[in-house]
Amino acid sequence: MKSAIYNGPLDITITELETPACGPRDVLLRNLHAGICGSDISVYHHGPGAHQILPGEEFGHEVVSEVAVLGSEVTGLSVGDRVYPYPLKVKGDPRRAGCIGGFSEYIHVPNCQVDEQVFKVSDRIPTVVAGLIEPFTVAHHAVRRCRPQQGEKAIVFGAGTIGIGAAVALKSFGVSEVMVVDLSDFRLEKAAGLGFVTCNSAREDLRKRSGELFGEVTTLMGTFPDVDIFVEAAGPDQLVATIQSMAKAGSRIGAVAVHPKPVAIDFVRLAYGEQELIGPGGYRPEDVVDVMKIMDSGRFDLASIVTHTFELDRIVEAIETASDRESALHVAIAYS
Repeated sequence: MKSAIYNGPLDITITELETPACGPRDVLLRNLHAGICGSDISVYHHGPGAHQILPGEEFGHEVVSEVAVLGSEVTGLSVGDRVYPYPLKVKGDPRRAGCIGGFSEYIHVPNCQVDEQVFKVSDRIPTVVAGLIEPFTVAHHAVRRCRPQQGEKAIVFGAGTIGIGAAVALKSFGVSEVMVVDLSDFRLEKAAGLGFVTCNSAREDLRKRSGELFGEVTTLMGTFPDVDIFVEAAGPDQLVATIQSMAKAGSRIGAVAVHPKPVAIDFVRLAYGEQELIGPGGYRPEDVVDVMKIMDSGRFDLASIVTHTFELDRIVEAIETASDRESALHVAIAYS
């Protein structure tokens, strides 16, 4: 099988590996659509860092596949079924969650069980949308951890795949007003096309716009936009300080972006401002179920955020394209 191997910064090779054999309890999946994750971009440019992608290994984890070979003892699946390989369990080792082989033609699943290692994908979800399941589960779990309530208000920083996934999740949990903030007009146009209010904070006064949209409240620490939840899905180190400076008492801050180095936290605002800083911790099976229900509903035109597709042989070009925030959003490898 053809496979992309991550060797280190700016070093990816396409090679031929032996197609894995399938035992009686195993499944062999043929990949259909695999997204370029922000972690793939980061390790390509800067090295592994905090990401679970190892030099010398197959990589890629945002993938939808179909059953190619079915072990004789596996139940609940048929050859040809489309499935989502659950990265934390699909290889039997959660440390490989970032390198399950989405950028290979096939994924071998040992000891396969439905709703454990793989989840069946509804026929009503297009393959290009199903390829978004993994990043959307990351976003969904981050939002779930922020305990959203009906009628609350939220700001999402970052209009990439995770940020848009978080905005979609907030709406699905009943948040009434959601604003998406970014520096890229291209990406903000995609978010606006899904029905979200947007703000380019490079040109607009974010604090003023937030107050106008959400109203303001006065607390012990001063006057702030009346926002209940902030989701940090962008990554600049100074952004946490920006959020804390505009967060009212009792607000929750979901920090889903990966910062490779420690960032400063204002503990005075955390204490006197009764702010909560919440780590999302990846995703859980219930997030997979919820995300697929959202996709199945057709409420959002999620295919619209997939801006580019490439063949596997062009994976380096795909990653470099995905690195350009002004011309790309979600970029994927499409298998024939």
